[in-house]
Amino acid sequence: MIAFTILGEPASKANSRKVATFGNLPPMLIKSDKARGYEKTALLQIPPVHRVRLAGPVRVTMRIFYASERPDLDESLILDVLQDRYTGKAPNRILVQAGVYQNDRQVREKHVYHAIDRKNPRTEIIVQSLAPQIDLISPQAPPAPGRRPRLPPLPLPSGFPTSSPSDPPTTERNPCAPDP
Repeated sequence: MIAFTILGEPASKANSRKVATFGNLPPMLIKSDKARGYEKTALLQIPPVHRVRLAGPVRVTMRIFYASERPDLDESLILDVLQDRYTGKAPNRILVQAGVYQNDRQVREKHVYHAIDRKNPRTEIIVQSLAPQIDLISPQAPPAPGRRPRLPPLPLPSGFPTSSPSDPPTTERNPCAPDP
């Protein structure tokens, strides 16, 4: 389990974009100054001992303490901060800063809580590695491409009448039907 605190109030990534132009390129949306400032300071606050680059699925629990009720509860910028940082484009990407986990797509379970602390806005974070996921129904070979998996039949309760399409119809009264 990895646990630490990042001081400061995160900006909402969804509501804090701005339009920017770079030379002759078409206009694009980028993070606001507040979001980029938070990202910069948050990166400095992740303890080096926790930059372990977890692989596989993870669970993230966050309690975000805002200074007021105004901001939306939005953990997306924090999830971005916790992942590896690269420079360049594939296939020439270079890792410039290790994260708590490699990519925020690894987050399979999130627990995010909103709280108020007017004097000390912060985010308390817990990251846990999850065990590999298992098939909860039954271990079986994967279905053929384009086919849905066939599930095993459910066991019937004792005393439950069984029939097949070839059996003759029964004249037993349905106990759920109204009296004639």
